[in-house]
Amino acid sequence: MTGHRDRSVQPRPEPPLRARLRGVLPCLAAAAALALAVSAPAQAGTLSISCGALGRELQLCQDAVDAWSRRTGHSVRIVSTPNSASERLALYQQLLAAHSPDIDVLQIDVVWPGTLAPHLVDLSRYIPQAVVDQHFEALIANNTVDGALVAMPWFTDAGVLYYRKDLLEKYGETPPQTWQALTRIARRIQAGEREAGHPRMQGFVFQAKGYEGLTCNALEWIDSFGGGTVIAADGRITIDNPHAVAALELAASWIDDIAPLGVLNYDEEESRGVFQSGNAVFMRNWPYAWALANAEDSPIRGKVGVIALPRGGDAGHHSGTLGGWQLAVSRYSSDPAAAADLVAFLTRYDEQKRRAVSAAYNPTIVALYKDADVLEAVPFFGQLYDSFAHAVARPSRATGNRYNRVSAAFYNTVHDILSKPDPVTPQLQTLRRRLERLSRGGHW
Repeated sequence: MTGHRDRSVQPRPEPPLRARLRGVLPCLAAAAALALAVSAPAQAGTLSISCGALGRELQLCQDAVDAWSRRTGHSVRIVSTPNSASERLALYQQLLAAHSPDIDVLQIDVVWPGTLAPHLVDLSRYIPQAVVDQHFEALIANNTVDGALVAMPWFTDAGVLYYRKDLLEKYGETPPQTWQALTRIARRIQAGEREAGHPRMQGFVFQAKGYEGLTCNALEWIDSFGGGTVIAADGRITIDNPHAVAALELAASWIDDIAPLGVLNYDEEESRGVFQSGNAVFMRNWPYAWALANAEDSPIRGKVGVIALPRGGDAGHHSGTLGGWQLAVSRYSSDPAAAADLVAFLTRYDEQKRRAVSAAYNPTIVALYKDADVLEAVPFFGQLYDSFAHAVARPSRATGNRYNRVSAAFYNTVHDILSKPDPVTPQLQTLRRRLERLSRGGHW
């Protein structure tokens, strides 16, 4: 998830990680190495946490760990890791493989528990079951590996569609319920605005860079057309089917039409930058972008609506990819009990409410979706509750520790489909054969 960062929040000047990390950083991208920093010199009894990637995450995390520090007397240093999920995972894997104690608490993606589980503490030893039970059951199940609760849900989300209420009103259009309707409306408003003297107006921006974000976008397109989830829950490879072909053919038609060629290099923040500057009609993104789009200095403040992502035609269904992040404790932490207490503090009701109200991060605690303050701050949380509670999961559980290779094969194929005017069907057939080899004869 590299790209533009929220420039309203800058990390404090920080010295580099301790020297033993030098051995694990060379194989990461240079940008990832430069991003790695800590907020204070290492000292006895100091915990470290990796958090903050998009929007206001870093500052929200800093405020919360400062509050925990005042409450407990412990010091906490923030480790700033790469925005890109792929680069962040690579960093984690190398640190954990080296049994490094340099990060006590790790912010992990919803698809990583199975991959990282051998290196993570069982939090059920430290966090009462009554507290665990407050969270979405599906997320707790996702974070439980071989009976161990290896992470606590911090915030969840699903892909949603942002739109310019003022522009749809101007052109007499209603929010699209199908991808086909979105295509038509985006093309019409884009042309009208350009003729009216807004040459930079785009119809639709989304995440089409070759990374995990494209897996999320493409899964939404394909699932909404009834094309499945690439790999079924029982491990069957399902990507090579006519519904998936139709979904990807439509998506490919957007490039250099309602979406700029540059979208092929967009991540979440690149997309938000275009939309929030007033240069796009529609945007696919995560809920975090709501608070930023409506910030006091936002050019589109008060002009934005949010709905569920469109269906793949009248026979399709709304589909948003399950996202979100968890907090886990490294087995190599020098103080796992204190680290688990920090996790419990950061994932509790009051803290999740603060993050929801101030920055539109979706809570993982069910009761917060009925909290009046939360619904006043982010009205669409209530309207799109079903989208969040029943989002489509990426096939990480079915593929286990091969998920990252599966996802890379998928998003690279989709990127090629979007980039080149080649027939889709042969490319999906090639992808199927590649996944068959990865599955070792159908056994993940």
